[in-house]
Amino acid sequence: MTNNTVSEPNHLSLKDKLKDEAKKAFALTLYFGAWFCAIAFVAATALEERPIPLSIFGFALIKAGISAKFMLIAQAAYPIKINKEHGIVNSLLFESFVYLIFVLALNFLEAGVDGLFHGKAFIASMAAFGNGEPLRIFAMSILYWLIVWPYLIFIGVNQAIGNTATLAILFGSKK
Repeated sequence: MTNNTVSEPNHLSLKDKLKDEAKKAFALTLYFGAWFCAIAFVAATALEERPIPLSIFGFALIKAGISAKFMLIAQAAYPIKINKEHGIVNSLLFESFVYLIFVLALNFLEAGVDGLFHGKAFIASMAAFGNGEPLRIFAMSILYWLIVWPYLIFIGVNQAIGNTATLAILFGSKK
C-alpha cells in the first residue's frame, strides 16, 4: 500500500526545531500582523477617528503574535496532512475549519485570562469575547477563516512540492 500523505520530516535536532519554530512564529506574526493592522486601520477610518492612534497598530501586532502562537499550537495538536489524491484544497478544507475552531476557542480562553488580569470573572470575560454578540463572533470567524485559508494553502503547497520549489515559484529561483 502506498502512502499518499505528505507530512513534515522529524529528523531535525532540538536546536534546529526551535529555530524553525521561531522562524515560523515570526513569519506568521508578520502575516497576521499585516492583516490585523489593515483591519485596525479600516476600523479607525470607518469610525472617523482623527488622528488615528498608533497604539491600535501595536495592539494589532500583539494580537498577531498571540494568534500566530495559537495557530502553531493548533498545528502541533492537529498536524497538516496533504492527501495527494484529493489535492491541497480538498485535503485542507476540513482542517481549516478545525483550525478556526481551535483559534476561536483559544481566543475565548485569552479573553477569560485577560479578564482575570483586570480583576473580572473568568467566565464573564469569556462570555464578553466579541462583545458577547453571536453575529459579531460569526463575522470575526469569517474574517479569521479568510486570513487563515491562504496560509494553509501556502503550507500545503510547501509540503507537497517542498520549500525550495515553493519559494522559487513565489519569488523566483536563486541563481
